[in-house]
Amino acid sequence: MQQIAMLGSGFIGRFYAESIHGQRGRDQVVAIYARRKESAEKFANDYGCAFSSDNMEEVIAHPSVNMVCIALPNHKHEEAVLLCAKHKKAVVCTKPLGRNAAEALNMLKAVEEAGVFAGYLEDLCYTPKFLKSLESVKRGALGRILWAKSREAHPGPHSEWFWDIEKAGGGCILDLGCHCIEISRNFIGKDIKPIEVMCWADTQVKPIDAEDHAIALVKYENGAIGQFEVSWTFRGGMDLRDEVMGTEGTIWLNNFLRTGFEMFTTGESADGEDYVAEKVEQNTGWLFPVGDEVNELGYNHMFTDMFNSAEKGHEASESFYDGYVVNAVIDAAYKSAKTKLWEKVELPLWRGQEGLTKPSNYADFDEEHFFIKKEVTHDGRHKLILKEKSTGKLVSRDL
Repeated sequence: MQQIAMLGSGFIGRFYAESIHGQRGRDQVVAIYARRKESAEKFANDYGCAFSSDNMEEVIAHPSVNMVCIALPNHKHEEAVLLCAKHKKAVVCTKPLGRNAAEALNMLKAVEEAGVFAGYLEDLCYTPKFLKSLESVKRGALGRILWAKSREAHPGPHSEWFWDIEKAGGGCILDLGCHCIEISRNFIGKDIKPIEVMCWADTQVKPIDAEDHAIALVKYENGAIGQFEVSWTFRGGMDLRDEVMGTEGTIWLNNFLRTGFEMFTTGESADGEDYVAEKVEQNTGWLFPVGDEVNELGYNHMFTDMFNSAEKGHEASESFYDGYVVNAVIDAAYKSAKTKLWEKVELPLWRGQEGLTKPSNYADFDEEHFFIKKEVTHDGRHKLILKEKSTGKLVSRDL
């Protein structure tokens, strides 16, 4: 059983509390820290917390707490993690782990030196559709993974600190790209090293110093390519889509914007203003509600993995190390957005495979030919497209 201190009483802290209280049934948020005392007290009343305070260390050190959940703005993550390490408390932290790779690496070292469990709360790597897809990829259903693409776009985040480049550490790349990068890493293989990033980013709409729209390519050592598209300028809700392509298959995922639940309402006889789903901009006309938002966004599966892993003494599927690697890729993306060049991913601490090369794309058909494709024409003929090994000539052969 986990006795949890929640750090942060806002939007994500409440999502987390609802998931924690609703999934396994035996875990409980017992303490709450918020920057304002009245916010902490309201959260404690709403979720039945026995202790509330506006003193972070007091909440972390509370004797009834055996795990700390960080749901704070980005600029407070490092401080909170270091306090957890100081008091030898297991910790799980919302994404992104740090504002940059240096912060993330410092947090990783702190928890490892303290010998405490540390999990990275990357919820979109725990959605039901993603988990099912990842099983297929790991079984080899798609063959060798060549390309993984992830998109998250919506009208922008819900709290003012996200828009502050100093507190947040960046714009939509840091806020949304962290999801997309880790999704692609899972599909390509988390032991495959990301080596270079090419990124375009701009501030197209919002009056802010950070970027509100970005697109990037992440090159991996084995020749695979990751791609992310992120935006705070998209209108129409929250668009979460993933694609993964391999030598033997393809998966397309639409996680949120189109759910299979469609409803039209004029709103004329509605009682109040109903909440439809996260980032939805209207509650009349054609709507696309989400049946179980906490589950569809992966929170239930995420916390189950975190708690079970902590209790069994092994690393969670998403760890602080993963958060550090993601931050390193993001650092390269920001650098590339400025230089307009491919930029190296700096990973002074790397625990995956080394020295991989791109596999050969030449498949033998027979002693004299390489195989390119088997074709069925509209008139029912079957043929092969081959390449002669000796001359390089492309030839077709009817079957």
